[in-house]
Amino acid sequence: MADHKAKLFVFSAPSGSGKTTIVRDVLKNFPEFVFSVSVTTRKKRQAEKDGVDYFFITEEEFKKKIEAGEFVEWEKFYDYYYGTLKSFVDDNLAKGLSTVFEVDVKGALNIKKAYSNSVLIFIAPPSIEELKKRLTERNTETEEDFKKRIERAEMELSFKNNFDYVVSNTDLKWAKEEVKKIIEKEISEEI
Repeated sequence: MADHKAKLFVFSAPSGSGKTTIVRDVLKNFPEFVFSVSVTTRKKRQAEKDGVDYFFITEEEFKKKIEAGEFVEWEKFYDYYYGTLKSFVDDNLAKGLSTVFEVDVKGALNIKKAYSNSVLIFIAPPSIEELKKRLTERNTETEEDFKKRIERAEMELSFKNNFDYVVSNTDLKWAKEEVKKIIEKEISEEI
Protein backbone atom coordinates (compact mmCIF):
# COMPACT_ATOMS: atom_id res chain seq x y z
CA MET A 1 0.00 0.00 0.00
CA ALA A 2 1.29 3.44 -0.89
CA ASP A 3 2.10 5.83 1.95
CA HIS A 4 0.28 8.76 0.36
CA LYS A 5 -3.21 9.42 -0.97
CA ALA A 6 -3.25 8.12 -4.53
CA LYS A 7 -3.30 10.74 -7.27
CA LEU A 8 -3.52 10.70 -11.01
CA PHE A 9 -0.66 12.46 -12.80
CA VAL A 10 -1.83 13.28 -16.29
CA PHE A 11 0.68 14.40 -18.92
CA SER A 12 -0.19 16.02 -22.24
CA ALA A 13 1.93 17.70 -24.87
CA PRO A 14 2.21 18.15 -28.58
CA SER A 15 4.13 15.37 -30.34
CA GLY A 16 7.85 16.15 -30.18
CA SER A 17 7.72 18.01 -26.85
CA GLY A 18 9.56 15.33 -24.87
CA LYS A 19 6.51 14.06 -22.99
CA THR A 20 7.31 10.35 -23.34
CA THR A 21 10.91 10.87 -22.19
CA ILE A 22 9.69 12.84 -19.16
CA VAL A 23 7.02 10.25 -18.31
CA ARG A 24 9.65 7.48 -18.42
CA ASP A 25 11.78 9.53 -16.03
CA VAL A 26 8.80 9.95 -13.67
CA LEU A 27 8.24 6.18 -13.62
CA LYS A 28 11.94 5.62 -12.92
CA ASN A 29 11.96 8.15 -10.04
CA PHE A 30 8.65 6.97 -8.59
CA PRO A 31 8.68 3.18 -9.07
CA GLU A 32 5.60 2.84 -6.86
CA PHE A 33 3.52 4.63 -9.52
CA VAL A 34 1.58 2.69 -12.14
CA PHE A 35 1.57 3.66 -15.81
CA SER A 36 -1.92 3.82 -17.29
CA VAL A 37 -2.08 1.35 -20.14
CA SER A 38 -4.42 2.62 -22.85
CA VAL A 39 -6.66 0.57 -25.09
CA THR A 40 -6.13 0.90 -28.84
CA THR A 41 -7.46 -0.49 -32.10
CA ARG A 42 -4.19 -0.08 -33.97
CA LYS A 43 -2.07 -3.11 -34.76
CA LYS A 44 0.57 -4.21 -32.26
CA ARG A 45 4.12 -3.28 -33.30
CA GLN A 46 6.83 -5.91 -33.13
CA ALA A 47 8.40 -4.84 -29.81
CA GLU A 48 5.10 -4.08 -28.07
CA LYS A 49 3.40 -6.29 -25.49
CA ASP A 50 -0.34 -6.54 -25.01
CA GLY A 51 -1.29 -5.29 -21.54
CA VAL A 52 2.06 -3.53 -21.11
CA ASP A 53 2.29 -1.01 -23.94
CA TYR A 54 -1.41 -1.06 -24.81
CA PHE A 55 -4.43 -3.31 -24.58
CA PHE A 56 -4.93 -4.19 -28.25
CA ILE A 57 -8.56 -4.81 -29.27
CA THR A 58 -10.67 -4.67 -32.41
CA GLU A 59 -12.62 -1.59 -33.47
CA GLU A 60 -15.86 -3.52 -32.80
CA GLU A 61 -14.76 -4.28 -29.24
CA PHE A 62 -13.73 -0.66 -28.71
CA LYS A 63 -17.10 0.66 -29.91
CA LYS A 64 -18.91 -1.75 -27.56
CA LYS A 65 -16.86 -0.38 -24.66
CA ILE A 66 -17.78 3.20 -25.70
CA GLU A 67 -21.48 2.26 -25.73
CA ALA A 68 -21.12 0.59 -22.32
CA GLY A 69 -19.48 3.74 -20.87
CA GLU A 70 -16.29 1.88 -19.93
CA PHE A 71 -13.88 4.69 -20.86
CA VAL A 72 -12.87 7.71 -18.78
CA GLU A 73 -11.66 9.25 -22.03
CA TRP A 74 -11.26 8.14 -25.61
CA GLU A 75 -10.45 9.62 -28.98
CA LYS A 76 -9.87 8.63 -32.55
CA PHE A 77 -6.41 9.54 -33.92
CA TYR A 78 -5.36 8.85 -37.48
CA ASP A 79 -7.97 6.11 -38.08
CA TYR A 80 -7.39 4.34 -34.74
CA TYR A 81 -9.17 4.57 -31.41
CA TYR A 82 -7.37 5.10 -28.10
CA GLY A 83 -8.90 5.23 -24.64
CA THR A 84 -8.46 4.82 -20.89
CA LEU A 85 -10.59 2.25 -19.08
CA LYS A 86 -12.37 3.43 -15.93
CA SER A 87 -11.84 -0.03 -14.41
CA PHE A 88 -8.04 0.26 -14.78
CA VAL A 89 -8.03 3.65 -13.00
CA ASP A 90 -10.49 2.60 -10.30
CA ASP A 91 -8.61 -0.64 -9.54
CA ASN A 92 -5.34 1.24 -9.02
CA LEU A 93 -6.96 3.93 -6.88
CA ALA A 94 -8.60 1.22 -4.74
CA LYS A 95 -5.13 -0.22 -4.17
CA GLY A 96 -3.82 3.24 -3.18
CA LEU A 97 -1.58 3.44 -6.25
CA SER A 98 -0.89 6.73 -7.99
CA THR A 99 -1.19 6.45 -11.75
CA VAL A 100 0.66 8.23 -14.56
CA PHE A 101 -1.15 8.99 -17.81
CA GLU A 102 0.14 10.10 -21.19
CA VAL A 103 -2.91 11.35 -23.08
CA ASP A 104 -4.05 14.14 -25.38
CA VAL A 105 -5.34 17.43 -23.93
CA LYS A 106 -9.02 16.58 -24.26
CA GLY A 107 -8.45 13.23 -22.58
CA ALA A 108 -6.61 14.98 -19.74
CA LEU A 109 -9.51 17.35 -19.16
CA ASN A 110 -11.98 14.44 -19.16
CA ILE A 111 -9.88 12.60 -16.57
CA LYS A 112 -9.86 15.75 -14.39
CA LYS A 113 -13.68 15.98 -14.65
CA ALA A 114 -14.05 12.36 -13.56
CA TYR A 115 -11.35 12.34 -10.85
CA SER A 116 -10.76 15.40 -8.67
CA ASN A 117 -7.42 13.94 -7.48
CA SER A 118 -5.95 14.46 -10.96
CA VAL A 119 -2.90 16.65 -11.46
CA LEU A 120 -2.65 17.88 -15.05
CA ILE A 121 0.87 18.62 -16.33
CA PHE A 122 1.36 20.10 -19.78
CA ILE A 123 4.79 19.74 -21.38
CA ALA A 124 5.26 22.67 -23.73
CA PRO A 125 7.85 22.95 -26.48
CA PRO A 126 10.04 26.07 -26.32
CA SER A 127 8.27 27.34 -29.47
CA ILE A 128 6.30 26.06 -32.44
CA GLU A 129 9.44 26.58 -34.56
CA GLU A 130 11.48 24.34 -32.25
CA LEU A 131 8.71 21.76 -32.36
CA LYS A 132 8.78 21.77 -36.17
CA LYS A 133 12.56 21.33 -36.03
CA ARG A 134 12.30 18.37 -33.63
CA LEU A 135 9.64 16.66 -35.73
CA THR A 136 11.64 17.24 -38.92
CA GLU A 137 14.75 15.72 -37.29
CA ARG A 138 12.74 12.64 -36.30
CA ASN A 139 12.01 12.09 -39.99
CA THR A 140 9.24 9.59 -39.15
CA GLU A 141 6.26 11.11 -41.01
CA THR A 142 5.10 11.94 -44.47
CA GLU A 143 4.72 15.63 -45.28
CA GLU A 144 0.96 15.29 -44.87
CA ASP A 145 1.29 13.66 -41.43
CA PHE A 146 3.83 16.33 -40.43
CA LYS A 147 1.31 19.03 -41.34
CA LYS A 148 -1.41 17.26 -39.31
CA ARG A 149 0.92 17.04 -36.29
CA ILE A 150 1.68 20.78 -36.44
CA GLU A 151 -2.02 21.66 -36.73
CA ARG A 152 -2.76 19.36 -33.80
CA ALA A 153 0.13 20.87 -31.80
CA GLU A 154 -1.33 24.35 -32.27
CA MET A 155 -4.71 23.10 -31.05
CA GLU A 156 -3.11 21.36 -28.04
CA LEU A 157 -1.11 24.46 -27.11
CA SER A 158 -4.36 26.43 -26.96
CA PHE A 159 -5.44 24.21 -24.01
CA LYS A 160 -2.29 24.54 -21.90
CA ASN A 161 -3.80 27.15 -19.55
CA ASN A 162 -6.43 24.59 -18.47
CA PHE A 163 -3.67 22.50 -16.85
CA ASP A 164 -2.50 22.69 -13.24
CA TYR A 165 1.13 23.01 -14.34
CA VAL A 166 2.89 23.98 -17.56
CA VAL A 167 6.52 22.91 -17.89
CA SER A 168 8.40 24.36 -20.85
CA ASN A 169 10.85 21.80 -22.17
CA THR A 170 13.59 24.20 -23.22
CA ASP A 171 16.15 21.95 -21.50
CA LEU A 172 15.29 18.28 -20.94
CA LYS A 173 17.32 17.89 -17.73
CA TRP A 174 15.67 20.98 -16.23
CA ALA A 175 12.17 19.87 -17.36
CA LYS A 176 12.63 16.42 -15.78
CA GLU A 177 13.73 18.03 -12.51
CA GLU A 178 10.81 20.48 -12.58
CA VAL A 179 8.31 17.65 -13.07
CA LYS A 180 9.92 15.70 -10.22
CA LYS A 181 9.51 18.74 -7.91
CA ILE A 182 5.85 19.10 -8.91
CA ILE A 183 5.13 15.46 -8.12
CA GLU A 184 6.99 15.56 -4.80
CA LYS A 185 4.99 18.65 -3.85
CA GLU A 186 1.69 17.04 -4.86
CA ILE A 187 2.24 13.74 -3.04
CA SER A 188 3.32 15.53 0.11
CA GLU A 189 0.10 17.60 0.25
CA GLU A 190 -2.95 16.39 2.10
CA ILE A 191 -6.04 16.03 -0.06
